[in-house]
Amino acid sequence: MTNESARLTARTRTSSGTGAARQLRRSGQLPAVVYGRRDEAESLALDTRELSRLLSRIHAATTVIDLEVDGGEPRPVLIREIQRHPYRPQLLHVDFLEIRSDVKIRVPVPVHLRETPAGVEMGGMLQFLRHELEVECLPNEIPAGFDVDVSGLGIGDSLHVSDVDPGGVVILDDETVTICTVVPPTVAEGEEDEAVAEEVEGAEAAAPSDEPEQN
Repeated sequence: MTNESARLTARTRTSSGTGAARQLRRSGQLPAVVYGRRDEAESLALDTRELSRLLSRIHAATTVIDLEVDGGEPRPVLIREIQRHPYRPQLLHVDFLEIRSDVKIRVPVPVHLRETPAGVEMGGMLQFLRHELEVECLPNEIPAGFDVDVSGLGIGDSLHVSDVDPGGVVILDDETVTICTVVPPTVAEGEEDEAVAEEVEGAEAAAPSDEPEQN
């Protein structure tokens, strides 16, 4: 399944610098930059709430956005980077990449594990090692994600890139890369401490006494 396109409006931004960006955010707008088909990067300002609503319903890395700047013709772009505040739920800056509908691009596509592995039901633990795969395709062919059924994985079994159905796109990751694996259950910490204590007690009982025997 491919992503549906989304729409976003923006205006050209003439001011730059930290102070200007801070003032922009205080007014409910967000500084942004679009790279790509033009000689120089374009500085833009977005409505923060509009972008937040959009991000709540799309996968940012794979959704083609129709970006309308200053009321002009919408241009297809992808979000390349989102800068967020380190500890507050606040957007700081967004980078866009302008694309062409007839030129292939490389994008990371999320992997979604479906169902519960048989090995987990037997007490094993699922280790999810690769959450995204890089693909190459036309913009209108970008998958929303790779859905992988892991119900058949037993303890000790693994799923690799070669097991994923590419669905018409080219997966660039090495086929031998492990996406997930089911490992044997580990001994709980309390049980492990108890087992060690029993081993120590057993060793002490078996050790020869240093005290001399009395006749």
